[in-house]
Amino acid sequence: MEDNNVRIDKWLWAARFFKTRSLAADAVDRGRVRIGGEPVKPARNVKVNDKIFIDNGSDRWEVIVAAISGTRGPAPVARTLYFETDESIAKRENDKTARRLFPEPSADIKGRPTKRDRRAMTRVGEE
Repeated sequence: MEDNNVRIDKWLWAARFFKTRSLAADAVDRGRVRIGGEPVKPARNVKVNDKIFIDNGSDRWEVIVAAISGTRGPAPVARTLYFETDESIAKRENDKTARRLFPEPSADIKGRPTKRDRRAMTRVGEE
């Protein structure tokens, strides 16, 4: 499990923050992953005690690397690779509550409206 030369994209995939390694590499390229507040490249090696900021689109984490692994294993093993900071846990809980209490208005819309839906919208507009 201990290997000192593991790339950040491979570690993010092994820690199960991203479903595929290519998604992890894309996130790193786009600047959604930072080590110590600095943007990095996918080939950057991860070290124990690195503070990593991760934004995978739906959630944001601030974690401290506890162990290094380049192989993807079961989720309980992946949880041992990092420690999430207390501020990160509180922020994610607040975000989760906000999403539940104030849902996105467009979340109810499922694709293109049907003919029946369009007629109902025009009826509302005429009144």
